[in-house]
Amino acid sequence: MTPIWIGVIVAVVLVVLFAISSYNRLVSLRESVRSAWAQIDVVLKRRYDLIPNLVETVKGYAAHEKETLQGVIAARNAAVGAREPSERVAAEAQLTGAVRQLFAVAEAYPDLKANQNFMQLQVELAGTENQISSFRQHYNGLVQQYNTSMMSFPTNLIAGPFGFTPQPFFEVQDSAQREAPAVKFT
Repeated sequence: MTPIWIGVIVAVVLVVLFAISSYNRLVSLRESVRSAWAQIDVVLKRRYDLIPNLVETVKGYAAHEKETLQGVIAARNAAVGAREPSERVAAEAQLTGAVRQLFAVAEAYPDLKANQNFMQLQVELAGTENQISSFRQHYNGLVQQYNTSMMSFPTNLIAGPFGFTPQPFFEVQDSAQREAPAVKFT
C-alpha cells in the first residue's frame, strides 16, 4: 500500500470519526435541552395547579371581580394547552399578567389578604415562580450551548443534513413580566 492511500484512508477515518463525534455531541445537547424543558414543564404544571385554588379563594371575597377571575382561568388554560416552547412562552406571558391582576384585586380586600389559605397559596406560588426562574436559566444556558454548537463550523455541516434545528430561548417578552408576581404580607 502506498503512502498516498494510507494518507487518504487516515483522512477518511478522521472525517468519519469527526462526523460521529459531532453527531453524538449534538444529540446529547439536544436531549439535555429537552430534559431541561421537561423540568420547566413540571414546575409550570405545579403553577397551573395552584392557580385554580388561588382563584377559588379570591372568589369568596371578591365575587364582583368575575372578569379578572375569568381572565386568570382563561390564561391558565391557554398556557396548559401550549405545547411548543415558543407557544408556551407567549402563554406564560399572558398568565403572568393575569396573576398580577389577581394579586392587585386581592390588595383591595384586607380580609382576603389575612386568609391563611390565600397566604399559603401566595407563598407556594412565589416559591414556584422562583423555581421557574431557576429552571428557565438552566434551560436557556443549554439552548445557548446547543445552538452555538449546532451553528459552529464545521459541526454545522453535520447538523443540517441530520435535521438538527435551533431551539428557542424561554424569554420574557414584556419588561413588566420580567419580575415574579409581588407577594406582600401585611
